[in-house]
This record gives sequence, C-alpha cells and structure tokens, in this order.
Amino acid sequence: MPDALAMPLYNDDLIRLGFRFLHDLVFLALVVRLAWHPHSRDREFAFAAVMLNITVFFICFAMKKLELSLGMALGLFAIFGVLRYRTASISTKDLTYLFVVIGIAVVNSLSNDKTSYVELLAVNAALLVSAIVGERLFGRVRRRSPGAARRPRMRKQTVAYDKIDLLAPARRADLLADLRARTHLPIARVRVEEIDLPKGRATLGVWYEDTAED
Repeated sequence: MPDALAMPLYNDDLIRLGFRFLHDLVFLALVVRLAWHPHSRDREFAFAAVMLNITVFFICFAMKKLELSLGMALGLFAIFGVLRYRTASISTKDLTYLFVVIGIAVVNSLSNDKTSYVELLAVNAALLVSAIVGERLFGRVRRRSPGAARRPRMRKQTVAYDKIDLLAPARRADLLADLRARTHLPIARVRVEEIDLPKGRATLGVWYEDTAED
C-alpha cells in the first residue's frame, strides 16, 4: 500500500514538524501581541501576518524535505518582493513586521541537526526583543496633549471651472470665495492646471481641509 502511494504514510519527521510549528506559533503570537498589536488595531494586517508566517513555515519545511535548489528558494521569496501587497497601501513599519514573521518562519523551519533548540530559542527571542525595543524607541506615535491643535488633513480635488476672469492673481480672493460658495467646501488653496480659452473653461486643482473623523 505505501508503495502504491509513492510515499510513506508516516515518519518521525512529523513529530519534529509539530514541535517546530508550535515553537514558531508561540513566537509569532508574542511578536504580534507584544510588539505590534499594542500600537495598531488593524485586524486585517494581523491576519495577513499570521497566515504569511504559517504559509512560509510549511513551504520552507517542504523545501527542506524535498531538497530544492537555492535558486528555486530565492525565486520563491522574490515572488513576495514583487507582489509586495500591491492590492493595498502598506506602511514601511507594517512591511517590516511582515519580514519579521517571515524570518521567524524560515528560521524555525529550516534549522537542522547542527542547530540546538537553545540556539533556536535564542534567535527567536532576539527577534522578539528587537521588535519590542524598536517599537518602544522608534515606532511609537507621539500623543498630542488634550489642548494641542490637530494638524488638518488636506485633500485635493480636480474641478472644471467656467469663470476664467477670476483666474487673475489679483482676483485670487474672489476665486476662492466663489469656489467655496459653489462647492460648499472649506477650500484653502487653488492651482490652475489647464485653461481652454475657446471653450472659456479651466481645470483647477483645489485643496480643502478634510473634517471627516477617522
């Protein structure tokens, strides 16, 4: 029966896989919970970090079992570099945490008989402590005092404008007043981007304060 399946039903590496996977999950949970989570509440990123760590762990463990070439291994990780989560904007710090959880998965899955569990524990602990200390020293966002003024967040819109006589620099105040009255937006700055004289129209870029709460 095992010959028909072209692989054994069981071998002793299953125990090693289970122990290393448990070890990996413990330090993954510590990094996410103690280093990253206290300063961010993005549940989608936490899910992505956990699933990426688990996926990379099993891929690397399989690579080690199958003895894949180094070129194929580097090509696999190059895929992550090319994709770089382009479906959504991701901050530099969050991207760094993704590489941290990838590193934890790689270290725990590819260690061999020449690596003791004490060394493995030390490497994981070093990554965890580095993440926590780095977050405490450099990653924390300064909190504003209750009386401190909040810096306004500006948004830009492009609008088609029909009163080109107001585009003269001397009539900038009239232009802003007209735009505010017609758009009902607190426009703070305006820039002429294009003028179509035959049609008597212009394309303007306007900036206004976004008062919507996050």
